[in-house]
Amino acid sequence: MRDLDETDMEILRLLGENARRPFSEIADEVGLSGPAVSDRVDRLEAAGIINRFTIDVDQSQLRAGVPVFVRVTAPPGAVEDCRTAAAEADAVEHVFVTADGGVWFYARAQVRRVREWLEGLLPDADGLAYDVTLVDDAEWTPSLEGTEFALTCAECGNTVDSEGESSRIDGDVYHFCCSSCQGRFEERYDRFEAEA
Repeated sequence: MRDLDETDMEILRLLGENARRPFSEIADEVGLSGPAVSDRVDRLEAAGIINRFTIDVDQSQLRAGVPVFVRVTAPPGAVEDCRTAAAEADAVEHVFVTADGGVWFYARAQVRRVREWLEGLLPDADGLAYDVTLVDDAEWTPSLEGTEFALTCAECGNTVDSEGESSRIDGDVYHFCCSSCQGRFEERYDRFEAEA
């Protein structure tokens, strides 16, 4: 498996800013030809680094309501139910579960009915409480600049470096930190396939 070089990183950064940017424009920025950029993007896709091209929709243009941040304190047995309920709600855009078992989420709620909406959304559990904070401004700006890209071993979770291995299994690309992890993963995969 080859390491990502500076040109790959710059291509990822440019695509991160605008996934619809023409390869010819990217080529001008990185000093390559359009077909060379296309080849690099194809390799990044084949390696599983680029999974899909997407759009960034300004939700504020599509949804009514006021942005709120909700912090839920739930008894241990109700944390997963709270997370699931929040994740399935149309108005909820981001859900977080904290290390101490809290559930936090960002949503766009109807101002006059926030309490009613939350009571209908959250499971009925003893000891469940929540705090609502009105959000004045929210911005999500994922950045590729200054970020080191590292692949994670599909078997053990360690970082995959230039010594790593890659394998395509049933159309999916998996990355491994070493040949031992690759062997264990493929053996377990084959066993599951045989039992299915």
